[in-house]
Amino acid sequence: MPSYVPDRAAPTQTVPDRAAPTQTVPDRAAPTQTVPDRAAPTQAVPERAVPTQTVPDRAAPTQAVPERAVPAKPLPERAAPAKAARERPLVPPKLPEPLRGPAFSSYAPDEVGWLLQDLSDVELEAPTEEREEAIQGGGAHYAESLPVEYQPSAEYQALFQSALEVSAARIAQAVGVVTETVLAERSPRPVLVSLARAGTPVGVLMRRWAQARRGLDLPHYAVSIVRGRGIDANALRWLAAHHDPADVVFVDGWTGKGAITRELAEALKEFPGFDPEIAVLADPGSCVRTYGTREDFLIPSACLNSTVSGLISRTVLRADLVGPNDFHGGKFYRELAEADVSTHFLDTIEARFDEVADAVDAQVKEMLSADRAPTWEGWAAVERISEEYEIHDVNLVKPGVGETTRVLLRRVPWKILARTGAGADLDHVRLLAEQRGVPVEEVAELPYTCVGLIHPKYTRGATGADGKAVGAK
Repeated sequence: MPSYVPDRAAPTQTVPDRAAPTQTVPDRAAPTQTVPDRAAPTQAVPERAVPTQTVPDRAAPTQAVPERAVPAKPLPERAAPAKAARERPLVPPKLPEPLRGPAFSSYAPDEVGWLLQDLSDVELEAPTEEREEAIQGGGAHYAESLPVEYQPSAEYQALFQSALEVSAARIAQAVGVVTETVLAERSPRPVLVSLARAGTPVGVLMRRWAQARRGLDLPHYAVSIVRGRGIDANALRWLAAHHDPADVVFVDGWTGKGAITRELAEALKEFPGFDPEIAVLADPGSCVRTYGTREDFLIPSACLNSTVSGLISRTVLRADLVGPNDFHGGKFYRELAEADVSTHFLDTIEARFDEVADAVDAQVKEMLSADRAPTWEGWAAVERISEEYEIHDVNLVKPGVGETTRVLLRRVPWKILARTGAGADLDHVRLLAEQRGVPVEEVAELPYTCVGLIHPKYTRGATGADGKAVGAK
């Protein structure tokens, strides 16, 4: 197991399965005294009696109870608390204010507040092959380390710029459509909460559209969500303490097969009041009903990593770094400032807002009366591909242009499936595949423009001497 990964550390914010306080508190209650994650019930007997004035690491009851004390008036099994609890969830102590640029990220301070803790000084990066072996071997979770940031070649940077110029108007229209749909259906003054980090450039663009076209100054925050671990609970508590949860709209860049969509819905069961419906720029997998488009095309922000996302890493959740009252972590790569195109990306798309305004109005009018119920056809396609290529794990199948790009930048790719006749949207995919020695296989009937397949039987032995991936055996 790599040295940077703790031995299967559990997330620090997990709630015990069998916690049973004697007074039932609603899911979103916020008592006046903070209760630690594993606080004993007020009438429970600690294994060793604690003096009434002593405050141990785990909170003791405020009044000592004899060893077999019985309440004078036994409470019924599901007794309501004596005093009505507030509807908002418990806010743990010492939750900091959001991080903002330029101290954290290259975005302007009003563009986004990051509900993260700054781990910029912590060494978290590991070689791609080492991470892949640890993740697939079950010895590590992908959120416990970071991939080494890909530094694009001059050819790749030129390709990004070309793709941005070609697609700027199409992206601007999608931004307008998803923003206007949110304003019409969700809230007239939504609180945008982007899922870091792919959702964050989209959240900034939605905020800019609302400001430019509607004169609205919408709050925007970025939070961490981790597949298999859920959303940052402390970030949700902070949001609920400062805003009405009903106004919160979660934002992401695109859907693949819908794994994060499902993850968010499951995580929010613990936080009633928040709407789990994600608003995305592109929904090629048909996983959500609030989107800018369902086309699978290149969103240039998918081409790069931190250098198009405010110089922020993907988020980190590791037990020795993230405590019970901490936000998930992230890094600010200040040293990459010269390569940063985050603001350039935003400005290029915003410059096209006026020219797409009429098309946005027409499309929104049509969409608001259309049946947009998710069909989850993307998930069905991924399951089929997983079996057809004998991978037998949907997590190793990454559908869509954005997800395929991520495979090539961060993981150990096995092969790329490309829809027959796919054009310029895949130029950067073909270039990356060539650089990494990954075969591109054309498929006639593919519901996505392309699909990236992660090496299904990866060990470091599956990488050749030149560092390029080889076929699975």
